[in-house]
Amino acid sequence: MKAVSYLRVSTTEQATEGVSLAAQESKVRAYASLKDLDLISVVVDAGVSGGKPLSDREGGRQILDAVAKGTVQAVITLKLDRLFRDAADCLVTTKAWDKKNIGLHIIDMGGQAIDTRSAMGRMFLTMAAGFAELEKNLIGERTRTALRYKAERHERVGQIPLGWALTGDGKVLVEDAREQEAIALMKVCNERGYTLRAICAELDRGGFKPSGQKWHAKSIARVLKRVAA
Repeated sequence: MKAVSYLRVSTTEQATEGVSLAAQESKVRAYASLKDLDLISVVVDAGVSGGKPLSDREGGRQILDAVAKGTVQAVITLKLDRLFRDAADCLVTTKAWDKKNIGLHIIDMGGQAIDTRSAMGRMFLTMAAGFAELEKNLIGERTRTALRYKAERHERVGQIPLGWALTGDGKVLVEDAREQEAIALMKVCNERGYTLRAICAELDRGGFKPSGQKWHAKSIARVLKRVAA
């Protein structure tokens, strides 16, 4: 039985160091040998988030193409979250694989390996897909809460927004008087019905200089949306 394996790491550091990828591949090859599967290809997505649907990843598309062409009868991965984080994506994709009699082999499912060609394996996959999505959503909630807390304390979150500057220690945001004047002018012009291009022209006439070479309508729109929130 011919098989293809899928490996993934989400960070650039892991992709560069290759430690996690090497560990995954070692376990996949050992499993394939144990199950007498002919591993014809090892597909890698390095530095790719598991939140992306499989079809939106370069390596993921290779897996889907191999299944669609019928060149493999099994897909092997170390953990479910290497392939899927979204329950719907997981269940829809693997249901299509079931119709082609393609087995998904997950080596480490809570310490046990499963093969979705069995009824028990399919049941465990369905349950695990729901828990994987729950974990993804909980991480998102915790991240948003932490960022909101930092923003409320005027701590830096991402890029420094127009109208603000960093304190000497580089941790806390304080208002930049000149840039706040530029924002005030934007708001006044917007209330008077000026177009975004006209607002750019007014900023230039007022002597306000952007961080780049010139003001852009899109950046003005983003600032106005932010200050209106």
